[in-house]
Amino acid sequence: MTHEPTGGWFTSPWNAVPEVESTYAFPEKIIIHDTTLRDGEQQAGIAFRREDKVAIAKRLAAAGVDRIEAGMPAVSADDEAAIRDIVQLDLSSDIYAFSRCMVPDVLAAARCEVDGVVVEIPSSPHLIQLAYGWELERAIELSIEATLAAKAEGLRTVFFTIDSSRTDMSWYLDLIERVATEGHMDALTLVDTLGGVSMHAIPYWVERVRQRLPGVELEVHFHNDFGLAVANSLTALGAGCTVAHTTVGGLGERAGNCTMEELAVGLRMLYGANHGLDTTSFFELARYVAERAGVTIPRNRPVTGEGLFEIESGIIVGWYNKCGATAPLELFPFHWEEVGQPRAKVVYGKGSGLTSLERIPGLETGVPESRRRAILDEIKRRAVARKTLLSFDEVCEIASNIAE
Repeated sequence: MTHEPTGGWFTSPWNAVPEVESTYAFPEKIIIHDTTLRDGEQQAGIAFRREDKVAIAKRLAAAGVDRIEAGMPAVSADDEAAIRDIVQLDLSSDIYAFSRCMVPDVLAAARCEVDGVVVEIPSSPHLIQLAYGWELERAIELSIEATLAAKAEGLRTVFFTIDSSRTDMSWYLDLIERVATEGHMDALTLVDTLGGVSMHAIPYWVERVRQRLPGVELEVHFHNDFGLAVANSLTALGAGCTVAHTTVGGLGERAGNCTMEELAVGLRMLYGANHGLDTTSFFELARYVAERAGVTIPRNRPVTGEGLFEIESGIIVGWYNKCGATAPLELFPFHWEEVGQPRAKVVYGKGSGLTSLERIPGLETGVPESRRRAILDEIKRRAVARKTLLSFDEVCEIASNIAE
């Protein structure tokens, strides 16, 4: 791939040198499994209604999401109804349900007529014994029974091992091998439930699982407690895993999940990897989901933050004045249109400089520097007093009120 300006993005050329590209092997097509409607909703304080889930599912499908995890039927009758509604939409995305490692949960998913089911099991002995109070063998037996039930119902079965990143590797490998041989799995999800695995441990994890289960497709589900969910997902996909579990805006338990928008942009613009998502839908999609979830998107959030293409610093405004129209990628790593953002704009605050005033009507050229300085000083004074930006109209008013 090239890292020269493409009109869409301009990232480091070092990403494409052979010494770097030889260290990863992305699959030909990466599958996005979005779990906004299940794991995203598990963020404290979020409660999607039935109509919310249906509306969000439509937008996920329109954005090109391959698989939508629509929810967990066992949670409530309303959740089961929402899953049925989504299935009946006949979207372009495959629809999955989530279930505990219990046959009744699997059968409830099958009744919703979903395409597949994600079957969860605690996979660390300490969690099985302390949080569930089970004997270790019971966890294995339940997994075998549940996955066989899923197979009997004709569901594509994804085995989901909770807390697998904090368990003993030998125990973990024995667990998944027994379920693969005595039970059933079409895919295995590597699950970093508490976000505690480092990027450097990911290739080791993937390789150990491959050695034990060489023919099983690997999926990844990473949480963001140390801010590594996207980076870890990129690393795992670069190691050949084929499916990434994501949520819009990184919603989810505690610090959340891998953010779909950030992962997709990183895959495309840093690695040239194919995921098939419509990145131009991201800005509006993120806002729609945030509104339904009742959360706020930070202004500087990667990809979807509304402040990403606002320019306040006088130095950067100078760059924008000179080349923003013809070479915007000198200022930004990707073009605003690539992610559906509004076009870049100059804003006014404490960081503004004299170059910022060139965009004010009547101040373009030939205005004495003393007047321009006075205008700039007043802009800065108000911005500091309020700790906020000033509107363009207010800046124009300041300029008109300060005489030469």
